[in-house]
Amino acid sequence: MIEVSGLTKTYGRKRGVDRISFKINEGEIVGFLGPNGAGKTTTMNIITGYISANSGAAYIAGIDVLEDPITAKRRVGYLPEQPPLYPDMTVLEYLGFVFDLKKPKNLAKAAHIAEICELVGLKEHAKRVIKNLSKGYKQRVGLAQALIGNPDVLILDEPTVGLDPKQIIEIRNVIKNLGRDRTIILSTHILQEVSAICERVLVINNGQIVADDRPDNLSGVLSGDRKLAIRIAGPRDNVRKILRGIDGVVFADSTIQAEQGAFDWLVEAQPNVDIRKPIFNALAQANYPILQLKSMDMSLEDIFIQLTTKK
Repeated sequence: MIEVSGLTKTYGRKRGVDRISFKINEGEIVGFLGPNGAGKTTTMNIITGYISANSGAAYIAGIDVLEDPITAKRRVGYLPEQPPLYPDMTVLEYLGFVFDLKKPKNLAKAAHIAEICELVGLKEHAKRVIKNLSKGYKQRVGLAQALIGNPDVLILDEPTVGLDPKQIIEIRNVIKNLGRDRTIILSTHILQEVSAICERVLVINNGQIVADDRPDNLSGVLSGDRKLAIRIAGPRDNVRKILRGIDGVVFADSTIQAEQGAFDWLVEAQPNVDIRKPIFNALAQANYPILQLKSMDMSLEDIFIQLTTKK
């Protein structure tokens, strides 16, 4: 549905994006992450046809955004960080205005707008003046304008910024529902947002894509089961000696006595070393049962920091 190939954009001597390439399939909800100045907004502006690239190409459903921008834009709905609202209009007046600008084909104006208001939860507020709406409902109006014309692709830039916790949950649910039959790119600084909504994560840093995977896969690749939390039944000093004597273990120490005769341990291995079997064998030989064992997966915050602070 979306394909970016060798995309480069320069601002003077600085490269906003540097030969990036990726594909997003139909029906995917993809989180687009990166620190300030990493190239997120530049990439989204090129995909939406707002700015052009110096080289490379961007395609929406096979349509070259640079070669045929009008046709490509009809396939895209865009919600910028600050929704482009006219506060003195009612919701219906504003959505009607957007409909007239986009000129979607084969859609009845009133019925289409009513359907969108139902979809994003604006049905009861359709006749209200926009400036009198809460920030959460203004955000819904922004989503509604992005949906005019039934675009195949939605690009959402910080859709929950400034909302209270209840409003955030409401907008998340709306986005999830929209993602059932649309392709969505979600740019956000709220990493919990990505965990809650997105099936896949793209991370950009210094104008280059540094990660492209599912959040749980990224955690496995980067941590590699290096850190384990283990509950072991056995004398603390004896267990410590066994754990620290295993090849590949770089750290092992107890945290708390979790139950009678059993302690929780944090064990860390050398990079690319799987120590689970050696630990099991050594403790079994000493007759110290393992009561619990789990990998200490990296959080999305940990992954983001690691990926964006590499030299």
